[in-house]
Amino acid sequence: MDLRVLGYVVAIAEEGSISGAARRLRLTQPTLSRQLHELERRMEAELFVRSGRGLVPTAAGEALLRRAVRMLADADAAMKDVRLAAEGKTGHLTVGFAGSGINGALGDALGRLRAGLPDVDFSLVELFDDAEMSNGILDGDLDVAVQRLPARDARLATRVWTREPLALFLPAGHPLARTREPAPVSVLGEVPLVLWPRESAPHAHDEITSLCHHAGIVPRIGARGRTVQTILALVAAGFGAAVMADSYRVLHREGVAYRRLAGTATTLHLVWRADAKSPLLRRFMTTLNAVTPRHPEAGAETPAGAAGRS
Repeated sequence: MDLRVLGYVVAIAEEGSISGAARRLRLTQPTLSRQLHELERRMEAELFVRSGRGLVPTAAGEALLRRAVRMLADADAAMKDVRLAAEGKTGHLTVGFAGSGINGALGDALGRLRAGLPDVDFSLVELFDDAEMSNGILDGDLDVAVQRLPARDARLATRVWTREPLALFLPAGHPLARTREPAPVSVLGEVPLVLWPRESAPHAHDEITSLCHHAGIVPRIGARGRTVQTILALVAAGFGAAVMADSYRVLHREGVAYRRLAGTATTLHLVWRADAKSPLLRRFMTTLNAVTPRHPEAGAETPAGAAGRS
């Protein structure tokens, strides 16, 4: 049934006359009368009768009106849904993210996105391995990932999103913790390091050791930990120092002090399928880029790249 004609029926019922409905619809009265008569002929039922109050619906007209109001409302809702989807303002988006990122700029950005896109259903998935996130994009389990080291794959598109300084997390009583001034990378040779096990976080492990080697340092391993909480606990217990993203400072672990590492930075990338066409994904990335400041205080990124477990 033509929704336009249903709108005519509703207008006639609300105005109580064909002339009033014609003015409202910006149609000529003969045109609207012809449309009504044609509909009554097709339905084999009289829809309106004259009374002292003008035209009023018959029983058949009332039945049609109930349906018409619902159908027109559903059509309006469908049009709104289509527009919102085309503008990237509704739908479902699965976002993979690095644990360190959520403590800093990513957490703030996601909060703003949640407020700015209230009709979007976000699924947030924390993953501890960059390769797992890249594979999640390729497998279709994730729509976009915010990660440190995207895989080299022609099917993936990547964009540097933001950078933040690296920091050295130290036992609170360690001599290197007596000042908060940024420390040169060379101090990594003065303290044992608490590292991620290579088998569980190869990228993070290799990047931290590469940072040392680039500075001409042979790292001394004081202990290993598989989670941020474990690593900070080992640092507090005096097993050594840890190199992680500066945003982990927000955890405020008792017994742990920190100093930024001068001239180093960790990078977060946006990663998505190169052939993705989703308007919601485009809006997500545009908004994410717009609301998140760069970190000029991070300094130049070292050849070692990003450090700190994803």
